[in-house]
Amino acid sequence: MNKLLIAMIAGAFALGSVAAMAQVPTGDKTPAQPADQAKLKAERDAAKAVKADESKMTAEEKRAARKERRAKKQQEAAGITKQGDTGDKTAQQQKDKADAAASKAQPKALPDAKAKQDALKEQTKKASGQ
Repeated sequence: MNKLLIAMIAGAFALGSVAAMAQVPTGDKTPAQPADQAKLKAERDAAKAVKADESKMTAEEKRAARKERRAKKQQEAAGITKQGDTGDKTAQQQKDKADAAASKAQPKALPDAKAKQDALKEQTKKASGQ
């Protein structure tokens, strides 16, 4: 009787864990937003139109078009890097130096209790003016 009860509990546990694993999502399966779909479709159609136009071009025209696209991408990349650049490096360097000086001014950690007591006595002497 006990063996049967243990077997039933183990079986219920196994089936329960299988059911729980079946409900766990394994990835993002949400459909794209309609605006995103429209944008992607427009980009795809534009790429198809460019490809159709390229099939009618001569080799020299294709080279010129590729060169133009490459220059456009380089300009976009240069614009992205310039957005992050503040251009005020001296102010940033001065701030970094001030931060470093402030961190150096803070007391160092003392290695043992005796050194801590000595430092505390020194501070109290300085504070009282003796």
